[in-house]
Amino acid sequence: MSGTLRAASIVAGAGTYGLGEMSGLSELELLAGTTQAALDDAGLAISDVDAVFCTSMQLNMGSLSLAEYLGIKPKFSDSTVIGGSSNLSQVLIATMALQAGICDVALIAYASNQRSAAGRLVSSSRPDPYEAPYRPRQPITSYALAAARHMHEYGTTREQLAEIAVAARQWAQLNPEAFCREPTSLEEVLAARLISDPFTVRDCCLVTDGGGAVVLTRPERAPDLPKAPVYVLGVAMAHWHRHIANMPDLTVSAATESGARAFEMAGLDIADVDIVELYDAFTITTLMFLEDLGFCAKGEGGAFVEGGAIAPGGKVAVNTNGGGLSCCHPGMYGIFPFIEAVRQLRDECGERQIDDAEVALVHGNGGVFSSQVTTILGGQNTT
Repeated sequence: MSGTLRAASIVAGAGTYGLGEMSGLSELELLAGTTQAALDDAGLAISDVDAVFCTSMQLNMGSLSLAEYLGIKPKFSDSTVIGGSSNLSQVLIATMALQAGICDVALIAYASNQRSAAGRLVSSSRPDPYEAPYRPRQPITSYALAAARHMHEYGTTREQLAEIAVAARQWAQLNPEAFCREPTSLEEVLAARLISDPFTVRDCCLVTDGGGAVVLTRPERAPDLPKAPVYVLGVAMAHWHRHIANMPDLTVSAATESGARAFEMAGLDIADVDIVELYDAFTITTLMFLEDLGFCAKGEGGAFVEGGAIAPGGKVAVNTNGGGLSCCHPGMYGIFPFIEAVRQLRDECGERQIDDAEVALVHGNGGVFSSQVTTILGGQNTT
């Protein structure tokens, strides 16, 4: 199976809309704006779309609502919700649908007005009955628990986690779309308000508005598109638990499985990767995914990120848009690292552009280290 989906789909267009704070716009209006941005990028019209994939925190039938709003009558639709990795799981579903001939042009879209509508991090999850008596503040408490365990088991330090936040901000300073671009330092991250031990507010993702969308089609359409195609070389998903109380090992995620299978499908390995875009809801997620995906051994993530290793000019280009920690995080973040990877592979990123980038790894995370989806994207020279 691993070879059958390799390069079966291409990214024809990608776009964002309303990143930051967009008071007065509904979720559907943000979805429409980001859809138009992605279609404009692809040189296509709404009438070309015959498959709609939409995940929403407010609309329980997101694809139906978006298709209705835009006047699309799709042949295929999907509203999968597995947390922040949902849109990346839809890349897999859309690729299968395109390969099977079920559809020709697939729209994958997400948007939220979480910042302007609610002004805070919102969780719609029901508490696990075994966790509820401890009154956790989810999802922060669960990630803080994983961070504390990693620190206890491997000697990871607060300073090492803070390095991740500082690196994200340094990338954001090179990105005009990023919501937080002011300088920060290790000292500022460590001295920030404590939210859930060991996390300060600077270890936690932003709460923003915004939307992102991508358009997928089959490779044979590439010559008719205005921009160079980006190929979906590998994509795989895995999940082992829903609630943190049922996570088999607080320091190991199912990214170990999704990453291995995505690389197998792509026929590539870690050494081939030029850009790494990881779901960074908290500083610990970046660290653990670097370990679980194979960039360093388990327990060595703290040492791996020290000394600006994942900042601009470091040994590995990680979260080049500024990530969820400094660029944007409108509830679910998975579509945004995917869009950044596409732009990097097209050489569209200005000051933060990684020279001669050909292969990008994008990793999505949902729930509390729950659902994991790894995608490998490649430029024109990778097929």
